[in-house]
This record gives sequence, C-alpha cells and structure tokens, in this order.
Amino acid sequence: MKKRGIFFKVFAYTAIFLFIMVCVTVGLFSQQFLLFYNTNQQQQLYASYSNLHTQLHGRNEQDIVGMAAEFFNYNQSFAFYITDSGGDAIFTTPNMDTDNNFSGGGHRIRVSLGAGHTLFAVNQAATRAGYRSLIQRSMFATAGMLAIGMIGAFIFARQMTSPIKQLANDTKKMASLEDVSPLPKRHDEIGSLAHDVHSMYNKLKETIEAQQYFFSAASHELKTPIAATSVLLEGMLENIGDYKDHPKYLRECLKQMDSQSKVIAEILELVNLNERKIAPHYEEMNLHETVIAILPSYQTLASASNQYISVNIPTKHFCIADKNMLEKVLSNVILNAVQNTPQGGEIRIWSESIADQHRLCVLNTGAHIKTEDMPKLFDPFYRIDKARTRKDGRSGLGLTIVQKTLEAMGTDFELAQTLDGILFWLDLPAV
Repeated sequence: MKKRGIFFKVFAYTAIFLFIMVCVTVGLFSQQFLLFYNTNQQQQLYASYSNLHTQLHGRNEQDIVGMAAEFFNYNQSFAFYITDSGGDAIFTTPNMDTDNNFSGGGHRIRVSLGAGHTLFAVNQAATRAGYRSLIQRSMFATAGMLAIGMIGAFIFARQMTSPIKQLANDTKKMASLEDVSPLPKRHDEIGSLAHDVHSMYNKLKETIEAQQYFFSAASHELKTPIAATSVLLEGMLENIGDYKDHPKYLRECLKQMDSQSKVIAEILELVNLNERKIAPHYEEMNLHETVIAILPSYQTLASASNQYISVNIPTKHFCIADKNMLEKVLSNVILNAVQNTPQGGEIRIWSESIADQHRLCVLNTGAHIKTEDMPKLFDPFYRIDKARTRKDGRSGLGLTIVQKTLEAMGTDFELAQTLDGILFWLDLPAV
C-alpha cells in the first residue's frame, strides 16, 4: 500500500474541514435567506391586495362579488377567493383551487372584509420560482465556496508542507554527511526547527571533522616513533653495525616507549574530558601557594635558557577551583611559556581582582606567534615549530588539555598576542 505523504494528509484534513464548514454555513444562511424571502413575499402579497381589501371592506355580498370580478379582470394573474360568514365561497378566480391550492405550499394571506366575509389569496407560482432560484443560488454559492476552499487548502498544504519536506530531504543528506543549503528564514516554529536542525548538523559535522583530524594526527604521532623503535629492534636482532651495542639501543627503545606512553595517557585524558568522565571537585584554595608549589619543576628548565620567572600574586587571593585540574592547567601553561620564551626572557605570573573573580595571568615576554597560527594553538598535535618541539619531547596536546580542562570547570580563559609577548589568562571565582 502506497504511503500517504504529509501534503496529502494536510490537504485532505483541511479540505474535509472546509467542506463541512461550507455546507453548514450555506445551510444556515439558506434558512435565514428563506425566512427573509418568505417574510418579504408575505409583505408583497399583502401590499398587492391592499387596494382590493380597501374597496371590499364593509361592502355587502353583491358589491363584493361585483368589485372582486372587476378587480380580477384587470389583475388576472392574481389567485384568490372570498367566503361568506358560513365559510362558503361567494367568489373564486378561475386559477384558484379552494380545495388544494390554499392548503398546499406557497405564500398565503387571509384578510377579513367585515360582516363575516373573508379574502383568501395565494402566490404559489412566485413561491416555486423563488424557491428554485434560492436553491440554484445556494448550489452555486456552495460550489464557488468549495472551489475557493479547495484552492486555499491546496495552497495552505503546500506552504505548510514544502519546508517540512525540504527539511526531511535535508536530514537524509545530513545522515550521509552531505552538504545542505539552509532553508529560507521563517519567523515561526518551522523556521526555528529548521534552524535548530541545521545548527545541530553543523556542530555534529564540526565534531566529526575534529575527531577525524584528532585520530589522523594521533595515528601519525604514534606511528613515527613506533616505526623508529621497530628499526632499532630489527637492527639489534640482525646485529647490524652499531646496533650490536644492545644496551645502548634498548635504552633508546625504552625512551621511545616512555614518550609514547605519555602521549597515550594524554590522549586518554582528552577522551575522558570530552566524554565528561572527569568531573571537577571544587574547593577553596590559596592561589599564591598553588602557583609557588608547581614552579620548582620548571625553574631548572628556565634557568637552562637564562630565563627569569617572576611571581606577583597576593597571598590573600583565595579562589574556588578543582585543585588537581588547576594544577594540571598551570603546569601545561607554564611549561608552554618556558618553552616558547626566548633565551634570557622573562615569564611573569600575576593575579588581579576583577569584580568577584581573580584573574590569573601568565606572560612569556618576547614571544611572538603569527596571527594565522593563533586560532590553531588549541588544536591537538598542532606545533608551530614541528622539528624543534618533537625534539623537545612535546606531544602537542598541552594546550588542548588546558582548553578541555577549563571548559569542564566552566572557567573563562584566553590566549592572546600583546605588545609584550604572549599572554594567557583565566578567571577563577574569588572567595
């Protein structure tokens, strides 16, 4: 059985509703028109016989018969008869049937002429013609209203279902990740639905593209050192040249595996952050003490490059944050600052109060990043200097982890180029 589309259903329901409404409306108006017509005909019939009534009123029977006959000679289309006090007809027009016409359909009047005489008149022919005309007009009106209604139902159904059908076709394309054009703007529920569906599709597509990029980059990052380790192992197994020194190259293989173990751990951390498996546990903490506690891990690295790390955080600055998450973020940010600050440069760390928050800032002076590289810094495995950063053992996931961690904490942050260097800041609720 063929499936009925939404256009057919909307059109059918609308057409049936209009048909019922038109029939009911025409029926009600026909009754009102019929009542008005009958009343009007009655009034006209009274008016037609008003002169005869005036002439005959109060006359004797002989005068009534004579004057009635004279009136009929001049008005032979009129049908009437006159009775005496006993109910017997004393005058009847030839076109009047006293037994049937008056008891049948038509417009009728009964007028007293005085002295027991009564005038009966009927206009049955005009009534039948009027009824026929009324029925014809009602049929024409019904047909016209139904035709207009069907056209309106068709236009309404098409206007209502066209965007829905287009949206249904778009969703089929979306399921195949094909490009779709946005629907024309509409200021109604259908427009809102189309906007939401397209927004959801665009976000889903961006997410899928990001995941594809992430897995492609991750496979590349893991493939290169694994291939290098395989070469070392094969060389040692074959005792080729310098590879005969097994302890030396086994240590190199172990170093490669340690490096990959760290990358895999960071990848798993990112996956957990994306899937909301790591939930923040907030507590009150001293911002100055938190920063000072993690600096020793990077002082040696900074000293090797003749860099100076300055800290200017008031000891009274307390905030609400997840301690482990914040330490992870600061560790990545400070390490990134040390690695990107030029020889002899300064890394400044300070905090300032803004409304009901403390803004923690990290500035690596003298550093510069191209404008086109700024939006990509939080992309996984993105490196500005790929050769040097691989040599330094950097995975390219540090800032990505920072971004995902701060998003999980609901913390505002920004990485920006300033006149003094690269500035990273984040806002934490003050206590």
